[in-house]
Amino acid sequence: MMDKDIDELLDEVETKFVKPGSKDRMESTKSSRLNTSEKKSSALDAVINDILDIEVEKKDLNSSYDRNQLRSSLSDEANKCEHGRRCFPVFLGGSSDETGLGSSINRRSCDRLRCTSCDFRVCFFDNLSWSKDTDYLFLRNNVPELQKLKSKLSRKKGCRAYCCQCSWRNVQEPCELNDPNLKWVCGKHVS
Repeated sequence: MMDKDIDELLDEVETKFVKPGSKDRMESTKSSRLNTSEKKSSALDAVINDILDIEVEKKDLNSSYDRNQLRSSLSDEANKCEHGRRCFPVFLGGSSDETGLGSSINRRSCDRLRCTSCDFRVCFFDNLSWSKDTDYLFLRNNVPELQKLKSKLSRKKGCRAYCCQCSWRNVQEPCELNDPNLKWVCGKHVS
């Protein structure tokens, strides 16, 4: 009932204030009063169809790929990204330690670390260690470029140097990541 009153009021305003002959403006005003959810739904459908059309064009024209198969494969790819596995607990290790998805049984060093503080992926370098004069500003300006970082790295057999843009560590033996100053988390391993 309220929608009808609003429509009548808008029609009255249009007749009083819209110049005669500007039929296009009245048409656009009336079309803008479409149900918002219908607009969103039709816009979303149009975007999905555009994406599917682009993906179908990329496929071989002779293949028997239909839209439902394509939609299914796109959702499978999204699920793979969403359902990656995380290390628990997260381990750091030296250069001789195996990297990958770690667990309490498989004590592998995580190679997918990400810093929640600076939002950068954690870099690591085998058989190198950070010098004592490494600082935040140096890392902030040079991570992730190895050529620039080399000035603060020195050779040390068995050591693995970890860093992001705000923190750094030298690790020689496997250890659980439990330092509250390090804001590093596993960024998911895709299996």
